[in-house]
Amino acid sequence: AAVLKKRGYRVEVRDVDAAMPSLGAERGFLKEVGNLVFHASLIGVLVSVAVGGLFGYSGQRILVEGDTFVNTLVGYDQFSPGTNFQSSWLQPYSIQLNKFDVQFDRESPAHFGQPIDFTADVTTKDTPDAPAKKQVLKVNDPVSLGDTSIYLTGNGYAPVVTVRDGAGNVAMQGPVVAKLQGDNYYSSVVIKVPDAKPDQLGFAGFFLPTAMVTDKGLAYSGDPSLINPQLNLNSYYGDLGLNKGTPQNVFELDVAKLTPLNGRGMADKAIAIAPGGTYTLPNGKGSITFDGVKKYVGVDIHHNPGQATALVFALLAVAGLILSLYLNRRRVWVRTGTHDDGRTMVEYGLLARGEDHRLAGEAAAIRELLQREWLLTTEQSTDTVSSSTSKDQ
Repeated sequence: AAVLKKRGYRVEVRDVDAAMPSLGAERGFLKEVGNLVFHASLIGVLVSVAVGGLFGYSGQRILVEGDTFVNTLVGYDQFSPGTNFQSSWLQPYSIQLNKFDVQFDRESPAHFGQPIDFTADVTTKDTPDAPAKKQVLKVNDPVSLGDTSIYLTGNGYAPVVTVRDGAGNVAMQGPVVAKLQGDNYYSSVVIKVPDAKPDQLGFAGFFLPTAMVTDKGLAYSGDPSLINPQLNLNSYYGDLGLNKGTPQNVFELDVAKLTPLNGRGMADKAIAIAPGGTYTLPNGKGSITFDGVKKYVGVDIHHNPGQATALVFALLAVAGLILSLYLNRRRVWVRTGTHDDGRTMVEYGLLARGEDHRLAGEAAAIRELLQREWLLTTEQSTDTVSSSTSKDQ
């Protein structure tokens, strides 16, 4: 009994005063515990996922260098709330994009110019009155604000332009997000100026970080860095349709009902200006100035109140599964008595619940422990101890 207890068995001694006392021992109860933990944890994971779906939210926002995002509904470009989410639950944090850097491959001929690292320097505040904190946002390394995680998902260039209308007044000024379309950060640009007078203005074209021209006169970007930035646009005037209240894609311009002012095949060719340059629109419609270039990032914002508990339950499920797979329920019986020739006889047997390929090794280990306990040599134990093993098929 003492030997088996040291090996982790629960032991019950029987018939101590009889001619052939015996005991029954069992271990491996943690296997059943692991099985229970595994199935209970699966339910916990499902509940945690449900909590996240009901009370969480996700959203997207584009931030240009210098912009600040405040966690309010109007601050999102796209917002997807959970079924039971209330806007009043939004944590009043803020994040400002100070600077964004991209490192391009300049060594590998096969991958020359491809981006290899992205780093966004941001300033965050957990609440409006909290002290500002400098943090770094990178791909697969989100910034966490409470239970909210902010991920870096995209980037590009934002040309800064100033548009003046026919009266010489500034109708629009600031960065315009250029949507990536091709290699080397070739990007499409759409500018809508509904405040221009007497006619609304629209621009559509592309931005080239490093403008180059083919033999056929086609412009393209030869490098993703800002080596020779150029803005190429066609301009239009007319009703942009923004006053009707119909949602529009900010990256598309419907020119079907607009009158072109310049473009290929017209007397006034397409606009092609570098930073600092100004183009005067035909017919006294105004002008556009290319002031410079900023960078922007796209961020995904996720708030999942069940994420932490889902992780805990998932780890518990793995732990329970390991226990149920690698622990075995085993039973041992030992009986002792006096042989007909006067020698002490010890019989023992083992049984496993289910398949247990390590049962024979357990029998050998118990035999060795008995030998040590009674100070028997291998020859003596072979002559005096009989063992047998069995398993439940």
